[in-house]
Parts: sequence; structure tokens; C-alpha cells
Amino acid sequence: MIDPVLIALIVVVVLVVLFSVTCIKIVPQAEAAIVERLGSYLATWDNGLHIKVPFIDRVRPFVSLKEQVFDFPPQPVITKDNVTMSIDTVVFFKIVDPKLFSYGVENPIIAIENLTATTLRNIIGDLDLDTTLVSRDTINAKMRSILDEATDAWGIKVNRVEVKNITPPAAIQQAMEKQMKAEREKREAVLLAEGEKQAAITITEGNKQAQILAAEAEKQTVILAAEAEKEKQIREAEGEAAAILNVQQATADGIRMVREAGADHAVLTLQAYEAFKSAANGRATKIIIPSDIQGIAGLAASLKEIVTDAPEAKA
Repeated sequence: MIDPVLIALIVVVVLVVLFSVTCIKIVPQAEAAIVERLGSYLATWDNGLHIKVPFIDRVRPFVSLKEQVFDFPPQPVITKDNVTMSIDTVVFFKIVDPKLFSYGVENPIIAIENLTATTLRNIIGDLDLDTTLVSRDTINAKMRSILDEATDAWGIKVNRVEVKNITPPAAIQQAMEKQMKAEREKREAVLLAEGEKQAAITITEGNKQAQILAAEAEKQTVILAAEAEKEKQIREAEGEAAAILNVQQATADGIRMVREAGADHAVLTLQAYEAFKSAANGRATKIIIPSDIQGIAGLAASLKEIVTDAPEAKA
């Protein structure tokens, strides 16, 4: 026979386990839980340990509070100039109010997708093809503003909207590719021409500088040669002048010494002969010998003529 106490203990243990499984809830980080009591909203549980009343309270599926990213499929849109294109978008959003997210709209993700498609068609409908292709930032900003305002009632905060791809019709794509190819070829031709122009300018400048340097070098050569010739002539003239001065000084010194020595008639006659001999061997072109060579006056006159003619011959 089974002990009634043992049976009671087993029942208590089972009840405790059931209570633990159904009544103790642990909410993870960055998630929230909506609790309903008898079908009505009761509270929003944050992360941590929580206990609910069994059989009365019900905990809905946890709601993630992290930023979420949804890549919606391409949507066909028509531009202002009646061009049909396909655009797909990426929406970054975050749940900021779990209660509104749970009760605000049925299937919030589908609601955001439909709202994104509608908003995109409205925005693109006011733009032509060329403006659409170059206005991604404008389109993103307008869509984020509209979606963020519309999803406030659902407890959702739209942080960013990105237009991922804009796909125009095939014919327009081919035309755009041809246009881009032509633009690339044009830029290449312009760059090539500019490079050739710069090369020609550089070569011309180099030749010009070379000619200038050559002319300057030739000029300096001529100047140095002229300076050298001038210096040579000056030194030759100075040498000749010094030689003439020395001859004249020697002659004057000789006459002075003769006078100071008080030479007699025979000595003067002998010196006169020596002077005539030297004059004949020198460069004098004119020699005057007086008839009265023994006269002192004649000797002095002869010496004067020699001294006078020597500078003339030099000139």
C-alpha cells in the first residue's frame, strides 16, 4: 500500500515544477514582454526575472528592442516623365513602445513595407528620370521623415531609409551606358590634349632657357676676353711708360753726376763718344753730331737731341 504522505509530496513537487515553468519568466536583455490578465493589457516587463499569476496572466511573445533592418523587394514606380523603373529600399527601424507595437497594427512589418512602397511611388511621381537618378539622398530623407511620422502610432521609430537600387528599363540603361562611354572618351581626349599641350610648353620653355643660357655664356666669354685684352694693353702701356721713365731718370742722373764730379774737357769728350756709341746702337732714329765735338755746348745739344728723339721713336 502506497504511503499517502509520499503521494502528497509527489503532488506538491509536480505543482511546484508546473508553477515554475508557467509562472516564472526571465526576459532577456534588449527585449520586452507584454503581460495580459484575462485578455486585457496588464504591464510591460523589461529584462529580468518576473512572476505571473498562473491561469490568469498570459505573456505575449517577447518584443525585440534592438534596431532591425528589413530589405523590401523591388517596387515598380513611374516617374514624372512616364518612365517605369524598379526601386528596392532598405528600412532601419527600432521598436520604442512594445505596447503600441503589439496593439497598434496587425503585422507591423507588412504595414511598414506597404507604407514604404506607397511613399516611394508618391515621391518618385514628382521627379523626372534624370532627377531620380541623382537624388538618392533627397529621396531617402523624404521617405524617412514620412515613414517615421506614420509609424509613431505603432510604437516604431524609423532611423534611416536607403534606396539600394534604381533599375531603369533596358533601353534607357543602354542609352545611359553609351552616354557614359562617350563622356569617358571625351574626358580622355581632353586629358590627352592637355598633356600634349603641357609637354609642348615644357619643351619650348626648355629650349628658350637653353638659348638664354648659351647667349649669356657667350656674352660672358666676350666680356672676359675684352677685359683680358684691356688689362694686357694697360700693363704693356704701364711697362713702356716705366721703361721710358727709367731711361730718362738714368740720363738725368748721369748728367747730374758728371756735373757734380767736375769732369774736365777730356772726360767730357770721352763720355760724349760713349753716348754717341750707345745712341747709335739704340732705337734713336735721329743722331746729330756737332762739328765742334770738343765743345761742351755741342755735347749738351747732342745729348738733348738724343733724349728728345728717343721718346718720339718710342711713340
